[in-house]
Amino acid sequence: MAVKRLRYCVNGEWRESATKKYMPVTNSSTGKIIAEAPCCTVNEVNEAVAAAKAAFPVWSNTPVTARVQLMFRYKSILDLYLEELTVLVATELGKNLSEARGDVLKAIEVVELACATPTLLQGDSLMNVSEGHDTVLYREPIGVFAGIVPYNFPAMIPFGWMIPLCITTGNTFVLKAASAVPQTAIRMLELLIEAGLPAGVVNLLTCSRQEAESLLKHPDVAGISYVGSTSVGLHIYSTAATHGKRVQALCEAKNHGLVLKDASLELATGRVINSGFGCAGQRCMALPVVCVEEEVADAFVDHLVTFAKRLRVGPGYDQATDLGPVVSAEHKQSVLNWIAKGIEEGAKLILDGRDIAVTGYEGGFYLGPTIFDHVKPEMSIGTSEIFGPVVCIKRVKDFEHGLAVMNGNPFANGSCIFTQNGYYAREFAKRTHGGMVGINVGIPVPLSVFPFSGHKQSFFGDLHCMGKDGVAFFTEAKCVTSRWFDEDAKHTKVDTWEGTMTRK
Repeated sequence: MAVKRLRYCVNGEWRESATKKYMPVTNSSTGKIIAEAPCCTVNEVNEAVAAAKAAFPVWSNTPVTARVQLMFRYKSILDLYLEELTVLVATELGKNLSEARGDVLKAIEVVELACATPTLLQGDSLMNVSEGHDTVLYREPIGVFAGIVPYNFPAMIPFGWMIPLCITTGNTFVLKAASAVPQTAIRMLELLIEAGLPAGVVNLLTCSRQEAESLLKHPDVAGISYVGSTSVGLHIYSTAATHGKRVQALCEAKNHGLVLKDASLELATGRVINSGFGCAGQRCMALPVVCVEEEVADAFVDHLVTFAKRLRVGPGYDQATDLGPVVSAEHKQSVLNWIAKGIEEGAKLILDGRDIAVTGYEGGFYLGPTIFDHVKPEMSIGTSEIFGPVVCIKRVKDFEHGLAVMNGNPFANGSCIFTQNGYYAREFAKRTHGGMVGINVGIPVPLSVFPFSGHKQSFFGDLHCMGKDGVAFFTEAKCVTSRWFDEDAKHTKVDTWEGTMTRK
């Protein structure tokens, strides 16, 4: 198969980059290179920003009802191309077909939310707020936003979390797509253009961190939406904020679950398997650590190993595959290094997925389900994000001990508890540091009408993506206070704080 050289998109045009540097895109199931993504130059990044800036005046002045008609058309087109996009995600990233389809469906879910933008943008008003004065609050678009995205959800993150609410609220966008998996983003932008996207409203680049750095300081970029590692997220947050930009930085996680002795072990195990090994562990809402009450720990571990061994490892686009490959050879090596680190730290490796082999796909980036038991709080494998199919068991004395271990985690994207005890469930929801909380739910990601609300070092910023937070992030409030005069009012003395308060 010929290696396809990809283009970037500025002002509605797909262009050949002037760069001499191209980045390989692989089929993760075979390990073969299937495309090359350009490392766009700083000049090309600036071209994209300029196009978005030029498109902003007309687009922001387009009635919101017209903007959402674009989303209605886009939703219909995405429905038609769902299976094509599913196979594309499964091919370049390696997710199994169910997970890949879910990636695209979560993007469609936010497109559907964006269709309600006229309601979401409604402001507030108060007549006669003080004598003769009326105040109206409007929410207005801000300008050009840039999105810097990771590889693990090439459909949902850029074309769900970022673009739909950004453009339907009247802004324009520059996407720095993930260079490891750019074809999904490219195809989804092609379909958005087919739906009637005006030139310049959304622009797409692939480049390295060096070129993307210019977006953080660019005077014509109003805000940055980022998803990725905490170290980079903190740099983006501090740099872009210093340059007066809005920032939402969704970062790493080390989500913990708590299994109490009264929980249904079979139901809990099924959800831990899904959460910990789904998407090959490459998601910030994975469940890589499970705290288990000592009284049931042996039984739970037996269940977990038994269920994990049943998972079929194979190519992402095979209907029979439960666990697909990780994204690249480099990332596979990173996970292998973490497994070796766990052994070195003294954790007990009870299921080893390092030597997995898939017949006919020997070049793919496969790892089998891996489980460590007796992971202590001081072990780095239980506190750092591995981003692979590795689950750690931490044995705890009781609810209070388990909660303390979980809250000692520097990350707080999500947390969950498995129990039939209402008191402990309520206490957990109240006292956990996790921003997204599951009660007998392994992946507590809320529907897109709510925000994706990570806490602590899992998020930097004030407004999360999706929900009302997402609308607020992409808009700013404007309060208009007005008064109309009759003849008598024209002769009234003007108060120092005109229109703010009436006192007798």
